[in-house]
Amino acid sequence: MGTSSQILSVLEYMEKEKGISRSDMIETISEAIRLAALKSVNAGHDVRIEINPKTGNLQAWAIFEVVDSVSDPKTQIHLSKALLVDDTAEVGAVIEKEIDPALLGRIAAQTTRQAIMQCIRSFEKKRLYDDFKGRVGDIVTGIVRNSDSGNFYVDVHGAEAIMPARECIRGEEFSVGERVCCLLLKLDPTSRDAELILSRSHVNFVRRLLEIEVSEIADGSVTIRGIAREPGYRTKVCVDTNDKNIDPVGACVGTRGIRIKSIVRELNGEKIDVIRYSDNPEKLLLDAMKPAIPKNIRIDHDGRRIYFEVSEGDLAVAIGKRGLNAKLTSRMMNWRLDISRENAAIPENFVEKLERAVAGLHGIPGVSDGQAKRLVEIGITDIDAFDGVSVEDLVNSGFEQAEAQKVLDNVQKFCKK
Repeated sequence: MGTSSQILSVLEYMEKEKGISRSDMIETISEAIRLAALKSVNAGHDVRIEINPKTGNLQAWAIFEVVDSVSDPKTQIHLSKALLVDDTAEVGAVIEKEIDPALLGRIAAQTTRQAIMQCIRSFEKKRLYDDFKGRVGDIVTGIVRNSDSGNFYVDVHGAEAIMPARECIRGEEFSVGERVCCLLLKLDPTSRDAELILSRSHVNFVRRLLEIEVSEIADGSVTIRGIAREPGYRTKVCVDTNDKNIDPVGACVGTRGIRIKSIVRELNGEKIDVIRYSDNPEKLLLDAMKPAIPKNIRIDHDGRRIYFEVSEGDLAVAIGKRGLNAKLTSRMMNWRLDISRENAAIPENFVEKLERAVAGLHGIPGVSDGQAKRLVEIGITDIDAFDGVSVEDLVNSGFEQAEAQKVLDNVQKFCKK
């Protein structure tokens, strides 16, 4: 039936081309044939399979229990017949009776193919894990092979990887065949799809780019003490050094900005602010909020909270679009920031605008007058300004967790109506 030559060819091919050992393949094929024979309607015997690794020759034995009264001929054999096979047989013993492998021909052929495919998949899965487990958190490059529903499928050194839509930078698009640089975020062995998960939106993508581009970070003479990112908008990073001869900010920026510009190009224009770290939270705040100038700073060390004011002209800069500048500064410093407007003479028409904005937000069912005033103070002056605002953004701006969630829920209900 040609099974031996076929099996030998398969063993040689898998060993040479795929790197799968003969012993592993033989074990897989033998067990697959045994289970298939056990489930077969025509067979039903429990069998033992042996495959000669040198010739590919397949031998099979049916396994029987020796009894003095046969109730199941597929698993039992009478003592008188058992003695013809093994003269030492006795009731209760188990004997093996060699059977013609041709009886397993159809089962063997079908099952061998399935076993080979299963073995290949298992081996490639294991090899993929072994090849990449030590590279999780590193930068990898690959070629975009396909895209679907915002997900990009990328060939990384022959392995298929996926960059899910949630891990992409908003607005970025890649063409098939384009080379892309990503962070290897994690390995997902349970995935039916690609097991390598890539990301360009994760904060560690920028961290690793800095480590690659800035040799002083790579060798440890400059350290990243804090980093916060809003993908596609801005990253804030504070750096430090114990070497008095090194300017950590200058090292990251590079001569004429060459180092930081290289990273900004890779991020398609995402801004990067590099700040010198200080143990003094007030000094760190002053540097992090530039060009806005914090005034009347009060620090709650126990609660890791900083209260400060900024002038009317600096308010928009300090808070940033959708509150992102304040949020990123808070994350980078790991301090909660409470920003308010400095008391000063305010033009009457501006006061009217603020009052109209407060009244407009107060018109949202469930949003109190006090909450509306606080929202306006952080730059949320109308319903459209809530776009992209999260619970965390409001918490960082002074709202309590439950209060922030309730405000956003009320806004969402109002928008649906």
